[in-house]
Amino acid sequence: MDEIRPPSARSLRRAILAVLAVQAGIAAVLVAMDLLAALPRPGGAPGAGPADRSVRPYIPDRHPAGPDTPRGRPMAERLTFEGTGDRLQVSGRIAPGDADRLLGELSRRARNGDAIRLLELDSTGGSVRDALAIGRTLRERGIDTAVGDGAICFSACPYMFAGGVERSVAPDGRLGVHQHYFGENTFLPAFMAVKDIQRGQAEVMAHLREMGIDPALLEPAMRTPPGEIYLLDRQELIAFRLVTSED
Repeated sequence: MDEIRPPSARSLRRAILAVLAVQAGIAAVLVAMDLLAALPRPGGAPGAGPADRSVRPYIPDRHPAGPDTPRGRPMAERLTFEGTGDRLQVSGRIAPGDADRLLGELSRRARNGDAIRLLELDSTGGSVRDALAIGRTLRERGIDTAVGDGAICFSACPYMFAGGVERSVAPDGRLGVHQHYFGENTFLPAFMAVKDIQRGQAEVMAHLREMGIDPALLEPAMRTPPGEIYLLDRQELIAFRLVTSED
């Protein structure tokens, strides 16, 4: 039997350099994506810099500050469910497993004779995959979604919101988007991180198309860094078909 020889030091060095070169190239792409967030866009779109009033700091564990809450009020670590009759108020962050929890809540209420017809959202977002699953559940069950006055729907929350058959945002409600992480892990090599991001973005785009939302919504989302949130104005809500009524 032929002797199996270990790879030479030169071969190992070449292999390591090749992997490092690939990772460096992909890392450069990631840096370029972040730099895009700083570039101006016609029409006051995200990336217009400090003067862009559509961009706000994003703090996932707190509701945005207001006159009565200068530091903002804390958001629950996972979704909470309240309400009676055919309305369900859903608030807090979206934690892994919340899609199953909401499905259980809807089923429990239906068994008790309270079939939910409207989900009122107030969330800073969280787990993208749970938000996508919740959106699909809402559409399958024919449930409407709304963001009321003083409520927010940020980050992954719009993907829940998109699942509503009828969708509305009150004049003082706010819906915002930004870049997402999809199962990120800082210990993964760059090429694995990029693969994860690409797969996640494809899932989001497919979801938006399925829900009848313009996938161009991803453009302002990709331009806005994770530490900020881009607030969509009324014209954008209509243009992206996020709301089903222009009122």
